[in-house]
Amino acid sequence: MSLGRRLSTPAVILAIALSVFLAGLLVWRSAQDTGSGGARGAPAASGAPKTSGTPSPGASPGQPEESGEPDGEGGPLDGTVVVLDPGHNPDNREHTREIARRVDAGTHRKECDTTGTATDSGYAEASFTLDVARRARTLLEGLGARVEFTHDGDRPYGPCVDERARAGNEAGADAVVSVHADGSGEGNRGFHVILPARVTEGSADTRRITGPSRRLGEHLVRSFSEATGSGPADYLGGSVAETGLTVRDDLGGLNLSRVPKVFLECGNMRDPREARRLSDPKWRQRAARGIAEGVEAFLLGERDGARSGAGDGA
Repeated sequence: MSLGRRLSTPAVILAIALSVFLAGLLVWRSAQDTGSGGARGAPAASGAPKTSGTPSPGASPGQPEESGEPDGEGGPLDGTVVVLDPGHNPDNREHTREIARRVDAGTHRKECDTTGTATDSGYAEASFTLDVARRARTLLEGLGARVEFTHDGDRPYGPCVDERARAGNEAGADAVVSVHADGSGEGNRGFHVILPARVTEGSADTRRITGPSRRLGEHLVRSFSEATGSGPADYLGGSVAETGLTVRDDLGGLNLSRVPKVFLECGNMRDPREARRLSDPKWRQRAARGIAEGVEAFLLGERDGARSGAGDGA
């Protein structure tokens, strides 16, 4: 054999070995790619977490997830409108000619407004009613109600009784409470709620509101008594002493109302013992709580009645 053939044999062997090595390497690489889910750069196989345009909780620190839910729950009186009517006006006494003007009271004409009463020490009913109404407003707004006033000590006198009724009507109020204090004789004590009589005369037509107004009054009697410790008035006859309710057809604020409305006489300012209570800010806060709780009970009851299909009644 020649020298050239002898020298070529190792080269042939090396070439064959190299080919086998390269073929094995390719097979190994292919197996690795298949085990990892496919070719390099391809998405992970099913079972890996999927992503979308909405970040998942905790996926992006500092970016809260949009849940579509409200930030917090509303109060029980959300969607309701309450009008509070602070009786009289602290400045009425400076405008006696203006408040003496006669206006429509439904079944008749009467004075625009009066000065109201006061304690022997000079604490005016108008100051009392405004303070209690403001306190009640805070409580009712805390329950979710929208509260409007007929006035907030922001006008020189009034408003007149027809304007007070119109305020509740135009607001579409679910309940109106006119806050007052009585001016009876010494020794007469207690509170009472005045309801609208059933009248259909002149511009007065209370047929649709007498039923719900009575229910509002009944709730107020219970809640006001519990909150303040006061009892129904003892000087207006046995029925009032028993129920805390009386009915009148001479009040323009009730006659002209088209929404449930009552007057609350919180106590007798002319009796010394009662006057001390009405002059006490702590007691006035309790009075405000009694009003707010009574209005809340009424509105929730009316809402439940509407859901069950109960009528207003008369």
